Amino acid sequence: MNSKEKLHPILIEMKKDLKNGAVSRREFLRYASLLGASAATVSTLGGITFPESSVAATVKRGGVLKVSQQIQKIDHPARYTWIMPSNAMRQVLEYMTFTDENNITRPYLCESWSASDDLKTWTFNVRKNVTFNNGDTLTADDCIFTIGQWLDKEVKSSLLGLVGSYLDPAGIEKTGEYQFKLHLKRPEIAVPEHFFMYMAQVVNHRTFDGDIKKAPHGTGPFTLDTYKEGEICILKARKDYWQKGNDGKPLPYIDEIRFIDMGGDLAPQIAALKAGDIDLIDSSDNVGPRIMKAVKNDDHIEVISVTTATTRVLRMRVDIKPWDDNRVRMALKLCQNREKILALAYQGEGTEGEDVHVYPNHPEYCDIPVPKYQPEKAKQLLKEAGYPEGIDVNLAVASEWSDVVRYAEVLKQDAAPAGFRINIQTMPSSQYWEKWTEVDLGITPWTHRPLGTMVLNLAYTSDDDGKPVPWNETRWVDEEFNELLAKASGIYDVKERRKVFCELEKIMQERGPIGIAYWMNLWLCPNKKIKNLLAHPNKYLFLKDIFLDG
Repeated sequence: MNSKEKLHPILIEMKKDLKNGAVSRREFLRYASLLGASAATVSTLGGITFPESSVAATVKRGGVLKVSQQIQKIDHPARYTWIMPSNAMRQVLEYMTFTDENNITRPYLCESWSASDDLKTWTFNVRKNVTFNNGDTLTADDCIFTIGQWLDKEVKSSLLGLVGSYLDPAGIEKTGEYQFKLHLKRPEIAVPEHFFMYMAQVVNHRTFDGDIKKAPHGTGPFTLDTYKEGEICILKARKDYWQKGNDGKPLPYIDEIRFIDMGGDLAPQIAALKAGDIDLIDSSDNVGPRIMKAVKNDDHIEVISVTTATTRVLRMRVDIKPWDDNRVRMALKLCQNREKILALAYQGEGTEGEDVHVYPNHPEYCDIPVPKYQPEKAKQLLKEAGYPEGIDVNLAVASEWSDVVRYAEVLKQDAAPAGFRINIQTMPSSQYWEKWTEVDLGITPWTHRPLGTMVLNLAYTSDDDGKPVPWNETRWVDEEFNELLAKASGIYDVKERRKVFCELEKIMQERGPIGIAYWMNLWLCPNKKIKNLLAHPNKYLFLKDIFLDG
């Protein structure tokens, strides 16, 4: 342990909890890393070492990686709504921190950080000797500018709902060329983890003007050569990247990446993968078991399972009739035959949900009952809401998401006895994403987040003016819920935070704007010639360390 390293009082208390078994080794690691403790300090405190990803000792250089991916419209990284464009640009732009596959957050463009005892002042130290691909040097100004973009209401970043819940622009202070401080409105322990959200890529403050394609200057291992929406994205390896490989030379190992748009139909993509015409399918959108089941017996394709909090959200806009009436919302939620939906929509490859956007593996999750399928009760609620003869509603879904379409079909059938006459409106996923926050009733894919506090702040809160945050697609604003969530976000003790989450989940289940019928198992299915590929629960692609062998 470095004698100059100040130990946060939370870790002193957690060391006692670790010793008596009140917290797990992984939980201790997670909090130690969030609070900025070095690996040496963690080892001294608890005799624990950070888990390391397996990396091959002998590598090969050269080659072109081919990935099937929908090439979507991009402009401002802070406005990404899909993981796919971030997966392409993640090779060009990087993050201040890195949360690994074990949900442990590590230094990246910020080499270290520390938090005040009350968790309201955070100091970040920016890594030196890192350059953008145009030759500019990374400094604190780039990090401060990037955070400022998240908090700019005109940008309309989803991070406004998350980071803006505890930080105002005036709370950002430059304290050195390579250092900045954040002065928070309330305590928050997960700040470094929030810096790894997929739309949190660091941009060059000197050249970025709102459209990353015009000046694609990042610190990452690749440069953007070509970006044609709906066609192809080509990335070329840098020769001067700041990280080095096992051979002592700058990463990356491969020369080029081609992201090829093959459309939304999985059949030709699976055929191309099996034929060796592509090496990987970016399944961050088409995440179902179809790819896995099609290739699991193929000798040259590897199947990697990933535990995640990915789900499909049946969301209702509470500012539009009839969804402004909680009785109608409850009625529809009670029409979900969850076991049947999971079996028919996702082939049983997951777990049933409870209409609460908190995954059972989230550390703060409070165990609550799964609601039963109750069409008679739903019918009575509709009658009480003024719909004794039933009600006609439109349900928007994307046609490429086969499990979502099947979810809608099963719901339509099982909601009919209650009086819901559901008209399913299918459309291309690109069209759905253009208006996903606007449709009255829809089923929206939501990806993995490591914490319940993170996803709830992103999707179910309001800004300082009381308006729904950008990703609050339901427009649901509940003052009691907001207050409890703010309280939970500042509590480090998992047991105490879970107590607050029991209240939060009860509110969401009883008067919330969503239904969640199932959580999804996921898989990554690369060609076996790809080595060192990290299977990340967020479905993020990290390609600087991969090499091709075969």
